[in-house]
Amino acid sequence: MPIEILMPALSPTMTEGNLVKWLKKEGDSVKAGDVMAEIETDKATMEVEAVDEGTIGKILIPEGTEGVKVNEPIAILLEEGEKASDIKAVKKTETAPAPALEKKPDLKVIPQAVTSGDRVFATPLARRIAEESQLNLGSISGSGPRGRIIRDDVEQALAHGSAAPGLRTAAPALLTGYEPEYEVTNPSNMRKVIARRLQEAKQTIPHFYLTVDCEIDALLKARKQINTAANGAYKLSVNDFVIKACALALKHVPDANSSWINDQVYHYKTADISVAVATDGGLITPVIRQAETKGLVEISNEMKDLATKAREGKLKPQEFQGGTFSLSNMGMYGVKEFSAIINPPQACILAVGAGEERPIVKNGLLTAATIMSCTLSVDHRVVDGALGAVYLKEFKSLIENPVMMIL
Repeated sequence: MPIEILMPALSPTMTEGNLVKWLKKEGDSVKAGDVMAEIETDKATMEVEAVDEGTIGKILIPEGTEGVKVNEPIAILLEEGEKASDIKAVKKTETAPAPALEKKPDLKVIPQAVTSGDRVFATPLARRIAEESQLNLGSISGSGPRGRIIRDDVEQALAHGSAAPGLRTAAPALLTGYEPEYEVTNPSNMRKVIARRLQEAKQTIPHFYLTVDCEIDALLKARKQINTAANGAYKLSVNDFVIKACALALKHVPDANSSWINDQVYHYKTADISVAVATDGGLITPVIRQAETKGLVEISNEMKDLATKAREGKLKPQEFQGGTFSLSNMGMYGVKEFSAIINPPQACILAVGAGEERPIVKNGLLTAATIMSCTLSVDHRVVDGALGAVYLKEFKSLIENPVMMIL
């Protein structure tokens, strides 16, 4: 019996996604593991693999469609011996239920012509033209596939004045009217999720901050010697040492490797380090699993691979979800010191600044050393001040004595 291929839930926060591209067409054969499509989620653009074997009988959702709900049918798969005429008898694909949505307070909304829930379906070009003309898409009927609003619909509405004036988009209340000319853009799904999660983190997690200055001259010397000996086979970065130090410090201070979830404390058995990577769409944190057990070269190679995937939007869910501790390094941008927002449900994130020469006093004498400032943001529900201080002391000891990370 034909099988429905459904829009998968590719992250815990995903309720809908954009079907960016079909990599298979109607009539193509597929087997389990074949990549069928690219889906843009609230995190990244991901490849969707087939879980059954058969032939693509019908594509229900064309590529370029935005706002496809999780578990909505996107194609029909024909099993061996079945024909297109069999599509009427469709077998539901069993998938995990879509993530439960948090109940929102009732809001007054203007009735919209072409919607699904509270979303208006329109092509990106139609949206841009409407925004530039301060036109609410809810006042337009769509003539595209499945009622989608296309460019011609918007241009005809503008030309004939068929869009109700009262539905023009009003300027936000925060604007005074004296601002210079500006342009308004719609953030990506990824940017919206980043904004929501960081706002929730700052509002709901009782942050406190601890800072230490680490002398890294010995680390820089060790790094240079290791890279010279490698003769191009690999190249360690300062960040590779920092990842390893974060993980080993968690091994030595395991109570810091915890989370507060639903009034319970979760203690993690391994140090899975989420490392912030800047992409065009926003910040994403691929995870180095069990970093405390890995050597510096393995961490370096894995981090390079994950960072490349992150910037290309090709990370799989298991590659950026489920970390236990986060690291954000802005030293490469010349930032001396900063405080990061905790990545829930984790309890800690370490913000690392640039290493720079500073005057210090050693044995009563003034000298110069390369100093790197590191600030730990801590969830006070899980980690008290003393425990956070013990963790940072352990981290500082490892950074300043890198040989302890190589043993």
